[in-house]
Amino acid sequence: MSNLRESIRHFKNDIIYRYYHFRITRSDNPEQVVMKKEPYKVLFILSHMRSGSSLLTHILISNPAIKGYGESHIQYQSEADLKSLLFKVYFHNQEFTNFQDLGKLRMNHTYILDKLLHDKKLLDKNLLKLDNFYFIFLIREPHRSLISMLDHKPHWTEKDAVNYYTQRLSSLSEYAQIINSKERSLFLTHNQLIHETDKTLKWLQNFLKTSEEFSENYQVLKTTGNRNVGDFKENIRSGRIIRKSRDININISQESLEKTLACYEKYRLELSHKCTIIDS
Repeated sequence: MSNLRESIRHFKNDIIYRYYHFRITRSDNPEQVVMKKEPYKVLFILSHMRSGSSLLTHILISNPAIKGYGESHIQYQSEADLKSLLFKVYFHNQEFTNFQDLGKLRMNHTYILDKLLHDKKLLDKNLLKLDNFYFIFLIREPHRSLISMLDHKPHWTEKDAVNYYTQRLSSLSEYAQIINSKERSLFLTHNQLIHETDKTLKWLQNFLKTSEEFSENYQVLKTTGNRNVGDFKENIRSGRIIRKSRDININISQESLEKTLACYEKYRLELSHKCTIIDS
């Protein structure tokens, strides 16, 4: 009986794979799939580690207009790499266990989402200039970012965390300069997401022009809490925003705090000038 179930499972997965393979590869347009009238819009969350990007991802993909799951770890060398993103989002990160799951076969989303937290992921910066690419920049103040990084990566030194944080903020500012479009880029902070939530969610809807509103309650997926795709701490599995931060007993030197705070303020200002911002 177990062999029969295994054979059926393989047969089912093969059929689903062939279905997605046909729809994704038969169109030469990287943003287009067969039987979908409109091409996808690409939505990148451009951020740094421990910024709240996993929370933002879950809020976004709980809207029926947006499909994604977290970090795909794709290195984007050209627009053609969007085909890999479509396969990962639709086939590799979904479960099909009953008839109700057949609804997941629909590929009618407006946006296809990925989250980029490292410089090495966006190898072709010309993608930033494409009209169908949209960007949400998210940054977090340095103190909590640094201690959370060191908690997340215990093999890192304080210097490692500081270097990553400052370099990443510099890269994000560079990306915004290249995009140079407030219509395609939105900038927000972790504080706005957590403590000005209602306003932030309304701005997300206005920016992305979705028919349905965003909510601070989100769907928990099979990939939620997976170390390879985003935050793996317990809070992300709650399905809602938790505003109380975890206690982390890590100290950061005053020198590092001063350096990173100056960096944060500099690039926060630059991002504010180049992107749409949430009005106070």
